[in-house]
Amino acid sequence: MVNVTINGIALQVEEGTTILDAAKSAGMNIPTLCYMKQYSDIGACRICVVEVEGMHHLQAACNTVCQEGMVIHTNNPRVRESRRTTLELLLTQHNVECPSCERNGNCELQRLSSIYTVGDHRKYKKELPENDWDQTLPLIRDEDKCIKCYRCVQVCSKIQSMNIWDMVGSGMHTTVAVSDDRKFPNTDCTYCGQCITHCPTNALHARDDTDKVVGLMGAVKKKGKTVVVQVAPAVRVGWGEEFGLSPEVATEKRLAAALRRIGFDYVFDTNFSADLTIMEEGNEFLKRMKDKDKYKWPMFTSCCPGWVRFCKGQYPDMTDNLSTAKSPMQMFGAVTKSYFAKKIGVDPKDIICVSIMPCTAKKAELDIPSINDADPEEGVKDVDISLTTRELCRIFKMTQLDIASLPEENFDSPLGSGTGAAVIFGTTGGVMEAALRTCYYVMTGENPNADETFKDVRAMGSDKPWIHAEYNVAGTKVRAAVVNGLGNTRKLIRAIRKGEVEYDFVEVMACPGGCVGGGGQPIHFNQELATDRAKAIYTIDKNNKLRFSHENPDIIDLYNDYLGQPCGELAHHLLHTDQHGWDLPHSPHLDADVVE
Repeated sequence: MVNVTINGIALQVEEGTTILDAAKSAGMNIPTLCYMKQYSDIGACRICVVEVEGMHHLQAACNTVCQEGMVIHTNNPRVRESRRTTLELLLTQHNVECPSCERNGNCELQRLSSIYTVGDHRKYKKELPENDWDQTLPLIRDEDKCIKCYRCVQVCSKIQSMNIWDMVGSGMHTTVAVSDDRKFPNTDCTYCGQCITHCPTNALHARDDTDKVVGLMGAVKKKGKTVVVQVAPAVRVGWGEEFGLSPEVATEKRLAAALRRIGFDYVFDTNFSADLTIMEEGNEFLKRMKDKDKYKWPMFTSCCPGWVRFCKGQYPDMTDNLSTAKSPMQMFGAVTKSYFAKKIGVDPKDIICVSIMPCTAKKAELDIPSINDADPEEGVKDVDISLTTRELCRIFKMTQLDIASLPEENFDSPLGSGTGAAVIFGTTGGVMEAALRTCYYVMTGENPNADETFKDVRAMGSDKPWIHAEYNVAGTKVRAAVVNGLGNTRKLIRAIRKGEVEYDFVEVMACPGGCVGGGGQPIHFNQELATDRAKAIYTIDKNNKLRFSHENPDIIDLYNDYLGQPCGELAHHLLHTDQHGWDLPHSPHLDADVVE
């Protein structure tokens, strides 16, 4: 143990403890901008500096280890003035048009500038870098809001292993840019959005499509268009955070009511197509298992577009391992513009399908060319616009809705029903568990115990790179693995390719924690809420009257009245895709992984 004194308080901490952690253990929070526990302690921002008696220079608390007898001051005049000066210098290279910024009120630079009463930063020369980013891309970087904290570099390299961002230049000209001197469109960025949710300012953000949706409610609807919206499972456990609402108030039924208030003609639930995905992907897996020699193994889930981009960009030779099933979002669009269009007597070209997703990669997914689109010759896309959870909340705020006072309303029928199995799609391990529940039923004619039989694949909170489980179902051995986060995914794929592990069915989610931790979810600086959201997801599942996708009555009707059987001819045409129709560039520095 080590004895130190912080702000006059004597403390005893374990050897190797940083000043930042020691102070926190005593209830004294030191501000940071660049620090990320376990991933980044480079001390780049200099906001966490403290004074250590006997040391001439101020020390970065995040990477300075406590030594015996240290006397530390975390908030004396010298420290406060240093932080104020640092903030003033940061603002000389920062676009301070805060009222028009997406992160206004949720920006750590703005918050600290207010706390330290940053005054006239114009005493320093203002030098704003130029922005030349293509504003139509799903992910946008505004150079004039970057504070060189390098959190995006750390997240992309250490958590996601993609190395899209890098530190370039030297000295005072050091900044962040696309690695290897590449143009961003030429990279194989997965659009996972983790760099966005870990950015303390708005230097990184998703393309804002809110005006497109608001516009739909005006002139477009007057042209006879029917505007349909679908809401993903993970959105229901995240959207209330933007309004400070408890889960008891921010229910999916109150969300449905709010969506109607802003003008959508039909409000549906992606849980419906999550159940549909299980029927297709689960039966596809069973079909492959019956004729194993014809297929490449393991079979990977294909629900997560960030993961699909990762697979095709990093390991293109494993594309055939991907399930051909479209994601629930895309399946929903295909059914909306075929089955539902016929039900209401509307031309598919007159239906505009909007999705609300916890994901930034969905903005890229909806533009993927597919030979199996609802009407490829006419250019009808499955889904027309995809908004993140954050964008939806901005629209709610824009329309001045008093969310808490809205009465609860049901989703519309028939694409508004879902089971507990569909809800758990929102968290890592959920797709695997939902699929195994239905596969068990197909193989045995009986439902498993929804709470116990496959709970081993619930990956939330695991400290392992991936989790695995093995089941014997009606005499068939099923070896399953679940992984989340692309860095962990790379470890798993390397182990598979080296023959160190063997699996039949693998679920992959690009974002840590799965969709609940998606790049489009509400941002809380230095707070990871995926675990809390996942707990809410499982509670909804447990309280649902229907726990199995094959018991969804509207899914049963869809097959009986329209599709025929799972993985049948029409189902395959509408709900599956050619995974080879979407090529991506490879990262030069990762080519060794591709061919190893």
